[in-house]
Amino acid sequence: MYQGMKKYLAGELQSIEEAGLYKKERIIITPQKADIKVNEGKQVVNFCANNYLGLSDNPRLIKAAKEAMDTHGFGMSSVRFICGTQDIHKELEKAIADYFKTDDAILYAACFDANGGLFEPLFGEEDAIISDALNHASIIDGVRLCKAKRYRYKNADMQDLERVLQEAQGDRFRIIATDGVFSMDGNVAPMDKICELAEKYDAMVMVDECHSAGVVGPTGHGVAEQFDCYGRIDIHTGTLGKAFGGAVGGFTAGPQEVIDMLRQRSRPYLFSNSIPPAVVGAGLEVFKMFKESNELHTKLMENVTYFHDKMVAAGFDIKPTQSAICAVMLYDAKLSQEYAARLLEEGIYVTGFYYPVVPKDQARIRVQLSAGHERRHLDHAINSFIKVGKELGVIK
Repeated sequence: MYQGMKKYLAGELQSIEEAGLYKKERIIITPQKADIKVNEGKQVVNFCANNYLGLSDNPRLIKAAKEAMDTHGFGMSSVRFICGTQDIHKELEKAIADYFKTDDAILYAACFDANGGLFEPLFGEEDAIISDALNHASIIDGVRLCKAKRYRYKNADMQDLERVLQEAQGDRFRIIATDGVFSMDGNVAPMDKICELAEKYDAMVMVDECHSAGVVGPTGHGVAEQFDCYGRIDIHTGTLGKAFGGAVGGFTAGPQEVIDMLRQRSRPYLFSNSIPPAVVGAGLEVFKMFKESNELHTKLMENVTYFHDKMVAAGFDIKPTQSAICAVMLYDAKLSQEYAARLLEEGIYVTGFYYPVVPKDQARIRVQLSAGHERRHLDHAINSFIKVGKELGVIK
């Protein structure tokens, strides 16, 4: 029975490869950090991880993870409501809720699950979900699982958002869903203006903080801090897999009634194993570190400013960014792959992105800065971008 599909898939894969768009996984044989080694034995500087605060190999987190396994075991072997809730799970949920200044929080295996399990338990056919056009795939999939009416507005376009809100006034409940930082462009959603429109048109606000928590805001507490929107943003979703240590685990933080309903009816929560003690223990340590110092966030922002300003001065087309993401625009998909391959030869590990990950003819190399980068790493990357850019005719 498989032979027909096998032939079809082989043809599709060959077409992808011939177009120069085949995604090849490069294997790392060291911990995730600024300097990594790939399996060919080459040491490179990593500029494409979500390791924004450089915590993925932090000794304190590793120690905390080991200690949690010593005290609470390796895995939970159960979902939360049956036999999978430990005291440390509740402690971490409280720490997350405190961080975002919400009533409570709920843990998931990943933020994809948090977003996928958010909308269906809360909204029905009488309601409306209003989504930014560039929202993450997990929000899009979560909306698809829900029977609520779907509306979409142009990326961060408040005039278009207002038009959609007016159109949705006949629906019972309305929620605006947006990324905090849009992962491919690096721009930040204008949460103050979104909240103003939400209040004007009686809508709730949900924000995915995966690329914003730990990064934006004066102390890195996310978009609510940056735009002084505490209490105006109803629901935050996010991950422990980026700035917060770089492992796995997602969460939703919000009003008590919302979190309670998710515990009752959110399918990814009800039917997935609890996150393991090691991840929980390290997560708790992350939030302890944040209370002690903003040093890592300060260093991250210094690195972002330095890299961005040097790249713009060199003549590169960089998307406006307020985050740790710098999108170096190349527009041509095949060029993005060739550029990334040439940079790897120079010892710079980056990835070219192209359709369908980004819109057609909007290919780019996404550079992700980290507090783990030192000035020598940044200079190496900048000089390599300039060298390859001149060779490929991207800059003069």
